[in-house]
Amino acid sequence: MNQTTAKEIQTEFKERLDYDELMNCMRCGFCLPSCPTYGQTNQYEAASPRGRIALMKGVVDGLIEPDESVEKQLNLCLGCRACEPVCPSGVKYGHLLEEARDIIQQKKKHKWPFKVLRHLVFDQLFPHKERLKKVHYLLGFYQKSGIQKAVQKTGILNILPGNLADMEKILPVIPGKKEMKSRPASYKAEGISLRKVAFFTGCLMDTMFLETNNATIKLLQKAGCDVVLPQMQVCCGALHAHGGEKSAAKELAKQNIAAFESLEVDDIVLNAGGCGALLVEYDHLLKDEPEWKERAKEFSEKVKDFSEILILLNFMDQDLSLPMQIITYQDSCHLRNVMKTASAPRILMHSIEGVQFREMKEADQCCGSAGIYNLTEEKMSMQILDYKMERVKETKAHTIVTANPGCLLQMKLGIVREGLEESTRAIHLADLLLESIGTE
Repeated sequence: MNQTTAKEIQTEFKERLDYDELMNCMRCGFCLPSCPTYGQTNQYEAASPRGRIALMKGVVDGLIEPDESVEKQLNLCLGCRACEPVCPSGVKYGHLLEEARDIIQQKKKHKWPFKVLRHLVFDQLFPHKERLKKVHYLLGFYQKSGIQKAVQKTGILNILPGNLADMEKILPVIPGKKEMKSRPASYKAEGISLRKVAFFTGCLMDTMFLETNNATIKLLQKAGCDVVLPQMQVCCGALHAHGGEKSAAKELAKQNIAAFESLEVDDIVLNAGGCGALLVEYDHLLKDEPEWKERAKEFSEKVKDFSEILILLNFMDQDLSLPMQIITYQDSCHLRNVMKTASAPRILMHSIEGVQFREMKEADQCCGSAGIYNLTEEKMSMQILDYKMERVKETKAHTIVTANPGCLLQMKLGIVREGLEESTRAIHLADLLLESIGTE
């Protein structure tokens, strides 16, 4: 990083980072035990929330140059925000991290291959649902045509770097083109209508995990919800916000607010904690835009995880049962730490007859997925995953339940890495609940 770029980054840090928020950190250390990277780096101070805040403040104060080592530590953070609930000062660490990453990414001079890749992913793919569907059509053809089996038999995938070969194995079966295009815009409640909700479909949730979205809609119907699917909704913008593309995240937020705000609904419901964590903070994302701030606040106040709605409508009083099995739960970091939803999924799982729920030790610690972290920081991600799988094995669970697509894929990857494919499965909470009411 040259001196001109470093100076520009320092200036932006001074102008854009909330100095009061930086000063709110009392350096008490309450955040240290909650931080996965701090634990996995043998308690290296710079790899903790307290340490990273000190780095940011050092840059603002002109005491530290914003070089590659600073960027490395900010990128090594999972962004799980487990530090926030335990912070006695209420420091909004996640907001500071996103702002700092955005400044660095926008000011840094990237090499052209990396620049092209970011442009394709953040600008050309995720903001455009139809393009994302086309990519999944190709992936579905790869799976269903027999090419996937042939490729796996050759072992050629083993030459791929990192854990990409194992990740290829755990991809869910991609729905067909007809399934992705033949969905109604609204669904009626089964029985008496108790609530009207709008469903946020998401990107990967409505392509790769389409069946989980369908399961969620079915559960909401059975609980007494009329469900509306706004046709103009787009990607939530979480990957952009976490990856240093804040301007793009703002534009996506505005599109979603416009798509939902004219609907007369009680709630905006979703089934992915990673998406929900940004949706409930659209008001913060757009805090500097007077035209949008209040509209964003009204939007965010309606956002709820589907498990909260099911609890509200006493879904657990239905006749829920499954064959005898031990289940455990891996919290979605953003669902727990940002959306503040931890008890609702557990109440629902406890209500299923025939299952024994065993709480996993440190279930509230990140699994190492964190969006695309398991690709960009593969070594640390796998260290965290291996540690997590030790906690899973202690429960002797047959089923690992999650509430976020990234967590689901990461736990499936952990199952493969540990050779537990014959004895253990990972499943989204919505799919488990649908199984429990005997509906295919």
